[in-house]
Amino acid sequence: MSADRGQSDADAPDSATHATREAMSPASPWQSEIDELHERREMAYALGGEERVVSHNERGNLTVRQRIEYLLDQGTFEEVGVLTGAAAYGEDGRVSTVTPANSVIGTGRIGGCRTMVAGDDFTVRGGSSEASIPDKWIFAETYATEHRVPLVRLVDAAGGSIKLLEKAQSTKLGGYPAWKTSELLGTVPVVGVALGPCAGLGAMKVCLSHFSVMVQGSSQVFSGGPLVVAPGVGQAVDKESLGGFRVHSRGSGVVDNDAATEEEALDQVKTFLSYMPSSVFELPPVESEPEPGDARDEALRSIIPRDRRKPYQARSVLERVLDPGSVFEIGKYWGRPMITALGRLGGRPVGILQSDPFHVGGALTADAAEKATRFVDLCDTFHLPIVSLVDQPGLYVGKQAEEQGTAREALRLMLAIEQSSVPWCVVVLRRAFGLGGGILSPTKRASTRVAWPSAHWGSIPIEGGVDAAHRREIAAHHDPDARRAELTEHYRQFESPFRTAERFGINDIIDPADTPGVLRNWCDEAYRLLPELIGPRAHTFRV
Repeated sequence: MSADRGQSDADAPDSATHATREAMSPASPWQSEIDELHERREMAYALGGEERVVSHNERGNLTVRQRIEYLLDQGTFEEVGVLTGAAAYGEDGRVSTVTPANSVIGTGRIGGCRTMVAGDDFTVRGGSSEASIPDKWIFAETYATEHRVPLVRLVDAAGGSIKLLEKAQSTKLGGYPAWKTSELLGTVPVVGVALGPCAGLGAMKVCLSHFSVMVQGSSQVFSGGPLVVAPGVGQAVDKESLGGFRVHSRGSGVVDNDAATEEEALDQVKTFLSYMPSSVFELPPVESEPEPGDARDEALRSIIPRDRRKPYQARSVLERVLDPGSVFEIGKYWGRPMITALGRLGGRPVGILQSDPFHVGGALTADAAEKATRFVDLCDTFHLPIVSLVDQPGLYVGKQAEEQGTAREALRLMLAIEQSSVPWCVVVLRRAFGLGGGILSPTKRASTRVAWPSAHWGSIPIEGGVDAAHRREIAAHHDPDARRAELTEHYRQFESPFRTAERFGINDIIDPADTPGVLRNWCDEAYRLLPELIGPRAHTFRV
């Protein structure tokens, strides 16, 4: 951090006095080298030159230095490797020009937390990874790991360039030190921001992260761009249809979130990191507790409709049981039957899993299970207790579900949950059926499990179970619909959550209005236990 940060104009030295002192100072024997140092720095700060910088801005893009300035707390950036680049020298041996490396790295603070930032400079050779100096990337990752600070990658990299083969006079075997990345992801929070066309290694740097975000319309993520795809696989596509936000943040889930502008994307980075500890060797940062409010919310009693076939606004539950304004959703537009979000309870960060009945009834699809698996890993890696709000009718079924490998993805989620070590609080709001409903809370440790009076569960929903078990009887009856309804009503009496509570199959049935208070009390206890979990997990984060 700059030693001058916070200095007022009144405290600044008088410019005339300062100039007089300069004039009176003895000439330095190293003055020519000092002059060259400042000259080289000015060349680095100019990036790819005024013309390219202006062109970049006119396309609506910030330069890498503008992005870093917006992201970090004012005056905290300390650059590393500013002099790195390719220099040209005159006949006298003095430097004439310097083309800076197309990556800018250094440390600064985000919300007061020291962070390593590595940004690509598109104004120098399009940010090409082939033209870069990879030692700067590796230094940034190594520094983040060893100094236990978060890493933010600002990616605007066009991938390799065939023109560089002649300059290098050779090719190289592709690769990246994956073992370092594995250690990195298991130690500190890593964020990938797609800010332009990100191909090859650029795409990798976005995806190898705990949280990723891309800018709508101006960023794309792909293994190979349109000019590679056309001759390679015979597909004529443009950048947006190949790897734009509709493909990834709202389709494949390769990128978690999207944003309308670069500033909004960087704001999401700041928000995400506000929930994270600097490393696995610390606890999540606790904000000052909000003003004490009523621990009861009567409106929660009316959210679940009496008609079991009707959906409801799942996010309205989140907003009412967590601290006001604290919900930050990750992956909102893919894997939509499952909501994954960060939030706070009494100022303490927690992770939230919740089914959304507005999407295939909230059934667990392959992509919803994949999203939940990554999220559980995230929370377990960085010691965030997990709240699971369950309304799960079971696994999504059908031909498409089988083709997508839904059962395997669900089992991967089950293993991630069972391997997690953080405290869990499960609140069954309505349904918890089959494998999908049964895996949403860990079974091998003491965890809090409560339910609302609207809850019901079992191996199979009664409506479908009656048809399966009494198919012939119903078909032979003179009024099949009436017989089906009669059998359904008979079995439904056994579905009451109170019968399960009688046998201590669940910790408690609670008044929905009491849920905020129940969660806060659980969170108090969870954070009392968290210091025992400090350190890396047995398994690292699985991308």
